[in-house]
Amino acid sequence: MIVFHGSITVVETPKILKALRMLDFGEGFYATSNKDQAIRWAQRNSEQKKTEKGYITEYDFDIAEAEKKLSIIRFNEPDEAWLDFVCSNRSGRIPDLSYDIAIGPVANDTVYTVVQLYENGIFDKDEAIKRFKVRPLYDQVLFHTERALSFCRYLSAEAIERTDQGNG
Repeated sequence: MIVFHGSITVVETPKILKALRMLDFGEGFYATSNKDQAIRWAQRNSEQKKTEKGYITEYDFDIAEAEKKLSIIRFNEPDEAWLDFVCSNRSGRIPDLSYDIAIGPVANDTVYTVVQLYENGIFDKDEAIKRFKVRPLYDQVLFHTERALSFCRYLSAEAIERTDQGNG
């Protein structure tokens, strides 16, 4: 499986870094199978850090081998389990789960607004999930452990010009 990472640097050797903010699937190294999503991430990071350009780095992720040897959490759609997992991670209530990789939809800024409305009691779970399903969602792959990263091999990198319009 080919996956991409959008950043302000080329990342030939991915690492598990301490997150500066709470993220959908917890701490780790994030990638996506959607090149356009990685481009948006690179552009957004470039805008935030005020760099001239961003980069997308491409990897070969041996998912077949990883599925045999690692603990993988997979969310095929934004359902109740996904919503609970994302809300737990984004609020700092780390789920009591042991996993190496998490795969599922991205809670981008538009989707995160729905998450916030759900967390504040304005939407119930059914309403929140219904609203997710009408939005185009991209996937994300979180490599949560160093062991998981061993299944990810660097292929190439590409510079991405900053647009000052990228959104996540």
